Order: sequence, then C-alpha cells, then structure tokens
Amino acid sequence: MFLMGSLIIHGHFYQPPRENPWTGTIEPEPSAAPFHDWNERIHSECYGPNAFARIVNPTTGEEQIVNNYAKISFNFGPTLLGWLEQNHPETYDRIIDADRDSAESRGGHGNAIAQAYGHAILPLCNERDLRTQVRWGIADFRARFGRDPEALWLPETACNDRVMDALIDEGLRFVILAPNQAARVRVGTGSSSDRVDSADWRTVDENSIDTSVAYRYSNRQSPKRSVAVFFYDGPTSRAIAFENLLKSSRDLVDQFRLRGTGELINVATDGETYGHHFKFGDICLAYALEIEAPARSLRITNYGQYLDEHPPAFEVEINNGPGGEGTCWSCTHGVGRWARDCGCHTGGEAGWNQAWRAPLRRALDFLRNENAPHFEETRGTLFNDPWQSRDDSIVLILDPDHLREQFLYEHAGRWLSMRELWCALTHLELQRMLLLMYTSCGWFFNDISGIETIQILKYAGRAIDLMEQLGLPPVRERFLDLLSEANSNRPDIGTGADIYRRFVEPLRIKQTGREALVT
Repeated sequence: MFLMGSLIIHGHFYQPPRENPWTGTIEPEPSAAPFHDWNERIHSECYGPNAFARIVNPTTGEEQIVNNYAKISFNFGPTLLGWLEQNHPETYDRIIDADRDSAESRGGHGNAIAQAYGHAILPLCNERDLRTQVRWGIADFRARFGRDPEALWLPETACNDRVMDALIDEGLRFVILAPNQAARVRVGTGSSSDRVDSADWRTVDENSIDTSVAYRYSNRQSPKRSVAVFFYDGPTSRAIAFENLLKSSRDLVDQFRLRGTGELINVATDGETYGHHFKFGDICLAYALEIEAPARSLRITNYGQYLDEHPPAFEVEINNGPGGEGTCWSCTHGVGRWARDCGCHTGGEAGWNQAWRAPLRRALDFLRNENAPHFEETRGTLFNDPWQSRDDSIVLILDPDHLREQFLYEHAGRWLSMRELWCALTHLELQRMLLLMYTSCGWFFNDISGIETIQILKYAGRAIDLMEQLGLPPVRERFLDLLSEANSNRPDIGTGADIYRRFVEPLRIKQTGREALVT
C-alpha cells in the first residue's frame, strides 16, 4: 500500500438527444414524472447538484459549496452540453469554469475531455461516419472549452484498432479504456530503436492488466505514431456503479487506498452514478474529494497532468473482439449489444429477446447507404468535397448565426443561388440526421418500443422527409420492409414498422423551401 498516490475519478456524463427533430423541442416524457423529461430529471438529481455540492467541513463546521467537476476528470456528450447551455446556463458555466480552473492548477491540463459527437458505437460505423463523429466531437469541445482536447471519450469505450488509429490521426494524446480491452503488453517505448522482440509480449486480461500505469498504443503501419492508454480499475469502478460503494465517502476512499498498489488509481463510471443512480452520490463524491482523499494522502489529479509526469513505459495491444468487431465496457460479447441479440439487456419480461437489434441496424444502414451516392453527386456542383463539407458543417450546428452563404462559398468555390443554397443546406441537415440515428441508446435496452429507440427512428423519419424534399428516389417503403423484420416483445406493439407509423410519422411537419434549412 502506497503512502502517497495519485487518484483520478472519471465521470462520463451523457444523455441521448430528446428533441423532436422536426421542431427542435423536447416533448413531455411521462416516465420522467414529475419532471417534463429525463434531461430535466437527471439535471435536478445529478448535473446541477455536482456543480453545487453542499458539504460541511468537519474541522471548521462551515458549509462549503463544492464544484465536483473541478476535482474529477470528465466528459459531457456534446448534445447534452448544448441542452444544458440553453436550459441551465448556471450549471453549464460551472462545467466550463471547472475545466478552466483545473487547467490553471494542473499545468495546462483541464479536467474535461471530448466525446465522439453522437454517441455512436464507433467500431460499427463506416469509415466516413467514424471520422465525422470524432471530428465533430473535437470541434464541439474546442468551441465550448476554448482549447484542443487531449482525449476523446469513446461511447461505451467501444473500440478496435481502426478506432484507435483514427484517434492517432486526429492528434489525440490519450484514451480511457476498460481493463477487459487490453490484450498484450510489453516493456518498451515503442520507438524503432527501442522495440523489443515479439517474444516479450505478455498476454493480459481484465484480472491481470496493471491499471496503475499508462501504456503506449502504436499505429499499426507507423509505429512511431501513437496514443497513450489508461485502463481504469475495474473492480472499484464496478463497486461505485453497482455495489453501493457510494454509501460512505470514507468507505469509498478506503477502497481507493486498498486498491492502490501502484502510483495511480483511476476509476471510470457513468457520471450519472453520482446523484441520479445513487441518491446523494454527489455529496459522497464531494466529501471524498474535498475531505477524505487529502486526509489519506491521496493526490487528486487528471490524466493529462499524470501523463506529463509518468510517460508510458509499456506498450499495449488491444483486444479487438470477435472478428475484430471491437470491445467495450458494457457488453461481454464485444459490441454485440448494438448489432444482434447477444444476450445483454436491461431486464424485461421472461422470454423476451433482442432479435430486433439486427434488422433495426440493417434498416438504418439502408438509409445511410442509399443516400451516400446522392451526396457524392453534389461534388463539383454544390460542394468541392461533400464529405469535407460535412465534417466542417459542425460550425453551422454550433453557431446558428454563422454566415451560411459564406460557409457554402468556401466549400463550393463560388456563390450559390438561393435554390442551390437551400439544396446544399438540406443535404447537410440530412447528413446530421443520418449520423444522429446511430445514437447507441437505441439498441441498449430491452425492447424496440423504448423511448430511446423511438428517438433514433425520429431521426430516420426526418432523414426520409429531407430526401423526399430533395427529390431523391423514394426509400420509405423499403425502409419499412426492413423495419417490419424487427419484432417488439410486446404483442400489442407489433414490429418496428408499426412503431414507426404509430409514434414517428404523426410527429412529421410538412416543410417546403427555406423552412428546411439547417437549424
């Protein structure tokens, strides 16, 4: 047991988008009662309380208001931050302030890291979507926090070699993974002069990987290009998330001490654990960080600062999962939870299955793939490079007042007519819908009739509308044919096609002309 160790607590704060994509407003969600919707409920229980956690100093007896975000490593989903900025600016400001203050006190390393934009499962994305999800996440972070991110949170920590190489290509410094995602390690810096013989690789798993050190993951084609990897402490993270460890701040810190056999202990959980999943979890976290950890000689830091002081001395290869498809922190079958009936779910009735997942993904892939050649056809007319224009169009989402005409001039090489302007912006809005419909929550739970799956079907419905407005070949009937293969576990609900007709199409708002411009 160490006398002085470093402690990093990471919180992944995220909720799926909830707005009606035709109106931009969030409709009432009765299951969140007495709140209007789940964003409001979780803000009241978690996001707000962690920004203003009230504790009493046991030495002075004085009440303190603690900004937990200033003490922990964290990421917020970009769409959630956008909602907070509009609906709870006081909480949003505390989050931004926490990153700025931590950067000032930790050698320029802020507590915040970025997140892939739409919380899609990146190993299941095609190459273009993977790159846009990463680039939009980086751009959103830069616009909000005023600096480049050092890392990007991978939704569900889902990754494979292809995803890791994308992080390296985008210049990110480190990534946080689950211990089960490590495959082999060896001593060495990874440079061409220091690489050791392949026989020195040692196989590891979630029980044997040393989570107290940083590792170096090298690009497969260019070994000198790399990203650092931190594997979080699995048992302690599980105890926080699922085993009631937050009942006592003293017990929490004692567990850190017990697990601290090296220089670093780092844990990662959903941020909603602190207050939403566990009532008063925000208070426990505040006491642990402000009182208990310093009293037990635990130094609170973040990954960027720690990496400066302790560069990786080991190389790592990651576990690519079955068939190279990928691995994650919440599915023991790789990333099957978002592709098939793998057996992972959140409950439901006896005899329920998740066989609906595969046809749901096939239906969405159909929409995306049908649209791709039509978007490509805009090359040389509306856009010099359609896919680069899509990557850059995040500025239109972040800044509604951005000069659209100037943006399109820069990407078309000429001034567009009003009709061309409308077509170009509608194509970009269509691309946004096609990205958001892959939000991971649509597959995570136990039935296709859940509000999260209906939400991603709303994005699909909006995409179909935009394709119709652009005069593209009709896709609705084939899309519904594919959805009809996804059967709900509730006989009265029917199939995915029935759900789409019942819960999505009534929300449609007929739009023409300029009303369809990006909002």
